[in-house]
Amino acid sequence: MRISAPKLVSGVINRPTGVVGRLVGRLSGAPSLEDAVAGRTVLVTGASSGIGEATARELGAAGARVLLVSRTREKLEELRAEIGDNAFVHPCDLSDMDAIDGLAASVLDQHGHVDVLVNNAGKSIRRSIHLSYDRFHDFERTMQLNYLGPVRLTLAVLPGMRERRSGQIVNVSTTGVYFRVPRFSAYIASKAALEAFSDCIDAEVARDGIQMTSVQMPLVRTPMITPTKIYRTMPSLSPEEAADWVTQAIVHRPRRMGTHLGNLAAVADVVTPGPLGAMRSAGYRLFPDSRAARE
Repeated sequence: MRISAPKLVSGVINRPTGVVGRLVGRLSGAPSLEDAVAGRTVLVTGASSGIGEATARELGAAGARVLLVSRTREKLEELRAEIGDNAFVHPCDLSDMDAIDGLAASVLDQHGHVDVLVNNAGKSIRRSIHLSYDRFHDFERTMQLNYLGPVRLTLAVLPGMRERRSGQIVNVSTTGVYFRVPRFSAYIASKAALEAFSDCIDAEVARDGIQMTSVQMPLVRTPMITPTKIYRTMPSLSPEEAADWVTQAIVHRPRRMGTHLGNLAAVADVVTPGPLGAMRSAGYRLFPDSRAARE
């Protein structure tokens, strides 16, 4: 039996989301997603499935001009037809730096600027380090897509945001940056690098009206977690629930969104790093590598 995870969310998003959240927001006078994005240009990477696809739907319904980015044009075209005339397809392989430069040039030429960039596309690898000695390419390709790609795209749209003195970069990260779960060294390192990049430049762009936001997702039921069988019964968000996290981040513009559990892990790792390390070690011994990881 799968357990839902909404109760793990932190205060900034500990409120109704989706259609109910928008209704409650209107009645209470709180900012709405429509207020935040209507008529604005929002670029969403990884838009052909999972969190990105669900986020694009919400943004389109709220009146945003949604730029859909992923490798698969066919899936993006289907989503564009569903969202309507305020959605635009921009296929791109985000592991290719030259392709990202081409994407940025095309987007700025066609749309003028980007108001909100959602760096959502990513990949995960679950493999013990002793099985990775001859697989340096796993680390390269994960860092390329999860870190260098978002950085390249951020560098392309940030000058325009600073010139207009308005904008937001939303990085879809993971609560794993605090838990640092064994076997996910490539994935978690790439997300931690992106968060460090964002933290560093936040101080440089804040006075220009730019908000850097990291959304530290708990487990989300997307194709990325399918190979790991133990995740099938663990607390998790649906892609639609995760999309609500992203849209609430755009509405409320926090520096960071995550779970209470993640915050506790961050504090515990500073105050008492020994016990948390022992828990990681015990967890590593308890759950073996998958058959795919061993092959």
